[in-house]
Amino acid sequence: MPRKYPIENLRNIGFIAHISAGKTTTTTCVLYYTGRIHKIGSLEKGTTPLDWMIQERERAMTIMAAATSCYWKVGGKEYEINIIDTPGHIDFTAEVQRSLRVLDGAVVVFDGSAGVQSQSETVWHQADNFSVPRICFVNKMDKVGADFEMNLKSIWQRLSENAVPLQLPIGVEENFSGLIDLIEMKALKFEGEEGSIKKEFEIPSEMKDLAMKWREKLLEKVAGEDEILLEKYLSNKEGITPEELRSAIRRATIKCRLFPVFFGSLYKRIGVLPLLDGIVYYLPSPLDLPPVKGTDPKTGQIIERKPLETEPFCALAFKIQADPYVGTLTYFRVYSGTLKKGSYVLNTTSGEKERIGRILRMHADKREEVEEAFAGDILATVGLKNTLTGHTLCDENYPIVLEKPTFPEPVISVKIEPKTKADQDKLASALKKLSEEDPTFKTRYDTETGETIISGMGELHLEIIADRLKREFHVEGNLGKPQVAYKETIKEVAEAEGKYIRQSGGRGQYGHVIIRVEPKERGTGFEFVDAIKGGVIPKEFIPAVEKGVKAAMEKGVLAGYPLIDLKVTLFDGSFHEVDSSEYAFKIAGEIALKEAAKKAKPTLLEPIMKVEVVIPEEYFGDVLGNLAARRGKIEETIDRIKTKIIRAKVPLAEMFGYATDLRSLTKGRGSFIMEFDHYEEVPEYIQQQIIEGKLK
Repeated sequence: MPRKYPIENLRNIGFIAHISAGKTTTTTCVLYYTGRIHKIGSLEKGTTPLDWMIQERERAMTIMAAATSCYWKVGGKEYEINIIDTPGHIDFTAEVQRSLRVLDGAVVVFDGSAGVQSQSETVWHQADNFSVPRICFVNKMDKVGADFEMNLKSIWQRLSENAVPLQLPIGVEENFSGLIDLIEMKALKFEGEEGSIKKEFEIPSEMKDLAMKWREKLLEKVAGEDEILLEKYLSNKEGITPEELRSAIRRATIKCRLFPVFFGSLYKRIGVLPLLDGIVYYLPSPLDLPPVKGTDPKTGQIIERKPLETEPFCALAFKIQADPYVGTLTYFRVYSGTLKKGSYVLNTTSGEKERIGRILRMHADKREEVEEAFAGDILATVGLKNTLTGHTLCDENYPIVLEKPTFPEPVISVKIEPKTKADQDKLASALKKLSEEDPTFKTRYDTETGETIISGMGELHLEIIADRLKREFHVEGNLGKPQVAYKETIKEVAEAEGKYIRQSGGRGQYGHVIIRVEPKERGTGFEFVDAIKGGVIPKEFIPAVEKGVKAAMEKGVLAGYPLIDLKVTLFDGSFHEVDSSEYAFKIAGEIALKEAAKKAKPTLLEPIMKVEVVIPEEYFGDVLGNLAARRGKIEETIDRIKTKIIRAKVPLAEMFGYATDLRSLTKGRGSFIMEFDHYEEVPEYIQQQIIEGKLK
């Protein structure tokens, strides 16, 4: 069965933003105007179609990325738009990360009264990492403090100088009533039910000069980024047609050299129709982007797959979701070829074959069965047994491994205890399912204390996990106090020997290694180097040494926290013809790593959070003093209409209880948001307290 729309008429996009910028409402309006839903609903009432989880409806916030699709007609052609709506809260950053990995374009939504906020920066840089073309939508232009130039300056200063406005707002704040289209040079008003009819008018006479000024700036900027338009701009800029201008903007946007900016108010239903046109005009189809690259699992050579049905099938599983009705849902993006239901695919990451029983097109928690998947599609399947986030599925005759998305490490941990004996096994099974679903949620069993420890990106993240355990898996668990996920590292180079020799009658055990450890730059991870010469340790035992080193790194030498950011070089040792075994070399690797780490000046690292506090200006001094007392480093303060914005870096350990303190200091009028930024060495005097407290 052929595909319904040609691939050039397909758009795979996501909506990304700071929390409360209006991202889910934008998506909902898009679905309404395209006829996918028949009522807009609201976050506050829990009636938005994509926030289907009970926790999302109770908290009026997106927690889990939701997929859907809709159709839009522009210039006589119909386009299919696959959409992923992502969370805005930093605790659920994995949802944004994995969505951006498989999307071709994104709409970044901003709060018009606040400009670029901290999480706006984070999602923008995540999109930069994946080279995702973007358009901007500045929402809430009807709010107090919403200002056209302030928003543009904010984007230029904090995100990109290549943002270009394609519209001017008509009216300011509560008088915001329409838009001027700088490409067609027309005024736009939105009438009818829910603003679903776009009407064109002459530009108001008092705004003509301003519109001409911004159109000139637009032409100059686009011509500077597009050689085809530059020629025409220099010879006859008055003769540039809207079609030529749109084509030039499209080419530059796809190359991430321009970022078109749209304006609107979802509350007043202004601006979504031009945004929909903009998604089609400026964001790429799969054909507009370079072919996906992967490696041959046997040779390691780079292979490319073009987004064509004639190429061998290849897809990336980017999201796993536990579903109470069908078991496990696996979301996947098809990069090349086709896939029929009932066929078998190879998972090159696990090495297992999987049968694709059903193929589903998702609309939040609702699903529609399809017979076949085509290049460019974002779909789901059920019942895969050995497929996790980041695994590659492909034609077994043409194996390929696609690059996995990477995720940040958890920064906060709590112990969890089942309420009853009967809950013990259920808890372990439920935690396993949740950690498979969420790459930033980790769980481990501490053999020394007999405790189960769960770790995540923040208190809200773990709160939601506990709530899901209770409601979805019917497991009651008592949570302990939140603990900071400290790490350990080394500051110097050191060498050490590890020997494991056991003789107990019959065959013994013999493993002997000498290693060197060196510190690496923060955030660069672990590196193992095999520098053995002359076969002093046989090749087959070297992976066992690395395994032992990694096992020892899980519990550091200062206070038992994981060791990170170090290079380990295995350069000498010896073996016994009869007694040497993989087990003996694994233990020798563990012993050597522990000894070397002790000599290499080990130190503790703590997570440092990027904190943004918004307060009425009269509380500025008190709040600043409180942050300083929490070892906070103030990075900048911004004035904005009777409010102050403070941006600071503060250790996570000092941020527990901050919400209560801020409420008390500002009489409930202050708010803050924080996200993980980096790991930093803990001051000496605090290190001692942590080590003593941990070892008691």
